[in-house]
Amino acid sequence: MSDRNATSPPHGLGLFKPLPGPTAIRDAQDLMAYPFFSLAKSRRVAPIGFRSAEVQVHVEGTAEHGIATIWDADILIWSASQIVQARDAGLPTSRRLGATPHEILTFIRRGTSVRDYHRLKAALDRLQSTSVATSIRQLTQRRLHRFSWINEWKELASGTGVPLGLELVLPDWLYAAITDASRVLTLHPGYFELTGGIERWLYRLVRKHVGSQARGWRFDIPFLHRKSGSLARLSDFALDLRRIAAEQSLPGYQIGVIRSPTVESLMFYPRAAQGTV
Repeated sequence: MSDRNATSPPHGLGLFKPLPGPTAIRDAQDLMAYPFFSLAKSRRVAPIGFRSAEVQVHVEGTAEHGIATIWDADILIWSASQIVQARDAGLPTSRRLGATPHEILTFIRRGTSVRDYHRLKAALDRLQSTSVATSIRQLTQRRLHRFSWINEWKELASGTGVPLGLELVLPDWLYAAITDASRVLTLHPGYFELTGGIERWLYRLVRKHVGSQARGWRFDIPFLHRKSGSLARLSDFALDLRRIAAEQSLPGYQIGVIRSPTVESLMFYPRAAQGTV
C-alpha cells in the first residue's frame, strides 16, 4: 500500500539508490524457471499451482488486484539489475530501494506519461498484494517460504507536496536470490520489447535452461503448458507457441518445431553473433 509521507526506514534498512549510467538487465533464475506470474493482461484471480518431485509453487492474488503479471515482474528485474550492478562495483546494497518513477519506467522501456505512472503504481500494488508460497531453496518440499514480491512500497513527498520518488522493500527470499551471483542471469536487451505474456515467459525459461549451449534444448509442448501456469487450453497454448516459432520472435534464440506421432516439441538454439542471449 502506498504512503505519501516520508517516514523512518522500515526495520532499520538502509536506503539503496540506483547508480547513474547504463545497466545490464538481470533476472533471478528462480523467477525464470517456475510459474510465478500471470501471463494474461486481464486480471487473474485463479491461483497458480505447480508441483514437481523437487519443487512446489503456489501463487494467489486478491480479488481487487489479481495476481502480479509478467509485465509487473519488470519492476523486480529493475531491482535485480540495480542491486547486481552495485554489488559488482563493490558497493553496499539493501532490500530497501529508492528511485523516481522516471528511472524505473525508462529502464523497463515504458513511457513516462501520467498514465504510465498510474500503471506503475497499479503494478506495485499487484506485486505487494500477491502471495507466494514455495519450497524453492527450502530444506524439504514440506517446508514453504511465504512472501509477497514487495513487502511494502510508498510514494514520498516533501512537506509542500513536491514528489520525492518511490521506495519499495523486497522480501528476504528474493533479495537472497539477487545477491547470489550463481542465481542471476543477464537478459537480452530486446526482452522488454516482447509484448506477449507467453513470449516473455518462454524467453525467460529458455534463457535459464538453454543459455549459450550450442546443442540447444528441447521442450515438449505439454510440459511447457504445465510449466507456464497458463489458464489457456493446451490446444490454444500450442497455437501460440507455433506462432512464436514461425515469427522467430525470441531475442537471441532460434526455434524449431519437432513433430512425432506422440508429442510435439520445440527445440531452441542460441543464435550466433547476436550479443547476449
